[in-house]
Amino acid sequence: MARIAGVTVPTEKQVQISLTYIFGIGPVYSRAILAACDIDPTIRVKDLTEAQLTKIREEITENYLVEGDLQRVVAGNVKRLKDINSYRGLRHKAGLPSRGQRTRTNARTRRGKKTTVGGTKKKVASKT
Repeated sequence: MARIAGVTVPTEKQVQISLTYIFGIGPVYSRAILAACDIDPTIRVKDLTEAQLTKIREEITENYLVEGDLQRVVAGNVKRLKDINSYRGLRHKAGLPSRGQRTRTNARTRRGKKTTVGGTKKKVASKT
């Protein structure tokens, strides 16, 4: 079990894929970290030596903002947008897409489960 930046990364996968399990590290940063550490990206995590793991850990802590620190920065940015009542902040408050996507259809991820508004019309009394 390899722990990097407080995250247990999968040991059966290649290093370049396993590093993407850390919040803030995607495929591009993963390859950049491995290039800086002179490690083959296709090697499995279980085959890494302790020295190589230490080198990866040091590279990440020195040069990258990951996990809790990054989440705190992102949350602070969103809070700032809400506080100054910018358009993007208002969209965050309302739980709507903030980057110009359409909301007439789709946008279910941000808006949540569909609720029907109409359709509760009272029945008209019919002649008997």
